[in-house]
Amino acid sequence: MVIYLSGEIEDTASLDELSPRQIVAELDKHVVGQNDAKRAVAVALRNRIRRQKLPPDLAQDVLPKNIIMIGSTGIGKTEIARRLARLSSSPFLKVEASKFTEVGYVGRDVESMIRDLAEIAIEMVRAEKAEEIAEKAEQNVEERILDLLIPASKQIATTNIDQIEETEAAAQDTYQRTREKLRKQLRDGRLDARLVELEVREKNFPSFEIYTNQGIEEMDINLKDMMPGLFGGKTKQRKMRVDEAMEYLIQEEEQKLIDMDQVARVALGRIESSGIIFLDEIDKIAGRETGHGPDVSREGVQRDILPIVEGTTVNTKYGMVRTDHILFIAAGAFHVAKPSDLIPELQGRFPIRVELQPLTIEDFKRILTEPKNALLKQYTALMGTEDITLEFTPDSIDAMANFAFRVNESTEDIGARRLATILEKVLEEISFEGPDLEQKHQVIDAAYVQNRLIDIVKNDDLSRYML
Repeated sequence: MVIYLSGEIEDTASLDELSPRQIVAELDKHVVGQNDAKRAVAVALRNRIRRQKLPPDLAQDVLPKNIIMIGSTGIGKTEIARRLARLSSSPFLKVEASKFTEVGYVGRDVESMIRDLAEIAIEMVRAEKAEEIAEKAEQNVEERILDLLIPASKQIATTNIDQIEETEAAAQDTYQRTREKLRKQLRDGRLDARLVELEVREKNFPSFEIYTNQGIEEMDINLKDMMPGLFGGKTKQRKMRVDEAMEYLIQEEEQKLIDMDQVARVALGRIESSGIIFLDEIDKIAGRETGHGPDVSREGVQRDILPIVEGTTVNTKYGMVRTDHILFIAAGAFHVAKPSDLIPELQGRFPIRVELQPLTIEDFKRILTEPKNALLKQYTALMGTEDITLEFTPDSIDAMANFAFRVNESTEDIGARRLATILEKVLEEISFEGPDLEQKHQVIDAAYVQNRLIDIVKNDDLSRYML
């Protein structure tokens, strides 16, 4: 799974000015508890900033201190890594280690994570460039739309040579006044429904896949460049609304104004200096070779991951990427395996190990209310779209936190994700009846929560299926 995150530093300070303490404070806005893990990633991020200020000959030898987060699911491992990447505006990839197979087996090879990260970085930089040229692109599109609405060829309507200069001036003045009137109407949105005829390019490239022993992601053949006559694309006249035409033309203008070669250079440089890869489920490939069974390639995957983490060069369709300074954050529950079950070479490349703490009842209460994207805030906003006001009393929050903690103890511990299941069950009736409810102010108290959940929690077999 690929996750792209844009920058989001709310403090007025730039990233260079954020101390590890301030980085932890930013993470506290979204993740409850787990101070040890926050401190570890904050130091890792700050060390990147420090490295960039070193002389180049020394900086190239300062390698990132990769991190292993140890803890059960749902306690904040992924969220900490996500927020760290968003805070630093870094290219970020989340990928499950269990998806990879050793070279020679059917499945994804480990180098595909670098190619995926390259795609993310390209899109990230392209979006930044698009924002830079947005004003110029909008101006160009506006002129093209006005040309379609009032063609310039109609501005001159005289053939009298003696009066041509006077006629041309008058016609040009009339044309410009009409054009400015249309421009104002266009900006006000009054012309959105008008139809214009636009020349568009047909996208009818054939779709096919070629498999190799290293996987489909190895293929990098640009058929359009190789056979422009065959895949050049035909154009056709198409009628569309003005607002649709503007959207189509803005994409065209972005393609013209953005230098993709420069985008590729910047993106690859950003990967090499500040890329972050979150390698989840690392415990699923831990363990030594058994020689048979479904886990036969686990140690092989570790051996394949090792050079990526140590530092190697990976070929992507945008160019070569060195992985020496990419920060790797691995995570796993390690219920069965242990970090010491990883091959020694890979263990040595993850010098920082952080054990995340199980969530308590107090943590559940804070998760429900404190983060900026807290679940109660989300549900309140969702129901507010239908003019329904949800009011959660303090005792209802206590009750839901207690239920989540008890169910996690008696069944599988899925951490904070249990709260989403609990809340869905509590608010099921209100969500279903929402548009038809006469009482728009709904108070959720402990008695209401007990009534919705008590029978399910009492029945262990039922709670395993419903909560």
